Order: sequence, then structure tokens, then C-alpha cells
Amino acid sequence: MARLPRVSPIGVAQHIIQRGNNRQVCFAREQDFGAYIGWLKEYSKKYQVDIHAWVLMTNHVHILCTPHNEQGISQVMQSLGRQYVRYFNYTHKRTGTLWEGRYKSCLVEAEDYLLELYRYIELNPVRANMVAEPSEYKWSSYQINGLGKQSELCTAHPLYLAIDRQTSRRLESYRAFIAEHVDKALITDIRQGTNRGMAIGSEEFKQQIEAVTDRRMRPAKMGRPKVKGE
Repeated sequence: MARLPRVSPIGVAQHIIQRGNNRQVCFAREQDFGAYIGWLKEYSKKYQVDIHAWVLMTNHVHILCTPHNEQGISQVMQSLGRQYVRYFNYTHKRTGTLWEGRYKSCLVEAEDYLLELYRYIELNPVRANMVAEPSEYKWSSYQINGLGKQSELCTAHPLYLAIDRQTSRRLESYRAFIAEHVDKALITDIRQGTNRGMAIGSEEFKQQIEAVTDRRMRPAKMGRPKVKGE
């Protein structure tokens, strides 16, 4: 099946996932995580992409972001991918590819789904049974979004800020929201939408994106084509 072309409308949030080739380890020690975060910060600023939430797992990465130019996300991921592979291969005395082809991504309807993506991303280590609470995992944005840690990488989305104007109340409400976990059906929608390069949101949102981009945002209908006269 041919891959659908990427679309990246300015101002529309995207969920990104990048996996290690054959699910191999991409972060083998603490310095690796720090190196990746450093370059993500550098290239997101350079190419005008706001990073709202992220988690670095052992063999894959999740990022929630909003671009301010159409090529920004592609430029960030290409630059970051190349730089990190050079570093990782040199540091760990290896050769060859590290990532599983190109990264996966999907557009996100902000009003109803953006904060759900925050929660989905930051609860990854909990779902993987790596930690009991998201606050225990160092390499995610939860310590910023949930605990108020300062970060030069993280840019708060307006919907996150709208949780409450007062910072301490916002953090408290956000922690309560994260503690509710993610609906299983929504997890399936997020995974399918991202792996297929579709959109997560209402039918109206998907139709709007299709009209603007001339690119399908919903799975194609299955079945053989109708034959005239049937």
C-alpha cells in the first residue's frame, strides 16, 4: 500500500511517535536521554515547533507539538534523527540504522482531544509497568505539566493554560486529570490514527482537514469496487 503524503497545517497539533528499528533500544543510558532532549529543544526552537508533551521510552518516543510553519515538524524530526543516530552509533560503537523508517504522526483536534493526548503520552511509563506514578519517571513532560518544573523545551498549549488561570490550581487539576487514566477505546483510536497517519477528532474536524489539505484523514472503506449494473 502506498504511503499517504504528510500534511502539517500551521497551528494544528500533532502526535508523533518514532520507534527503534525492530523495537531495538534507542536509549541505553542516562546520557542518551539527555542528548535527545537537548537536540529536540534546539531544533524545535530553530524550526518553530512548540513542544507541549513528550515521553522518551527505552525503544520509542512520543511527542505532542504544534508547528508554526508547514515544514517545521519534518525539519525537526529529520535533523534530530540524523544527529542522534550519529551520536548513538559513535557512543555505543555500532553502525547502521537506529529508527524504524520514518516517524508516524497524526493531526489532533485540540478542543476535545489535545489534553487526552497529554495524558496518553505522560502515562506511557505507567502503562508499561515501569513506574507506579508518572511523577516517578524522569524522561517525560509530566514533571513540567503536572509538578510545575521549569523547562526551556516545553511550551504550554493555550488549552492547558485554560485549565485554570492560577498556576497551583492548574497543576492540581492537571494531576487529578492524569490520575483518571485513558479510556481503552481512545487508546485504540490514538494508536490507529497515528500508525495510519490519519486524524484524531470529530468527523467534522476530519472533513475540514480533508477539505483544506486534499488528503484523506479517515480509513478507506473496505470491499471491492462496485461494478456498474450490479
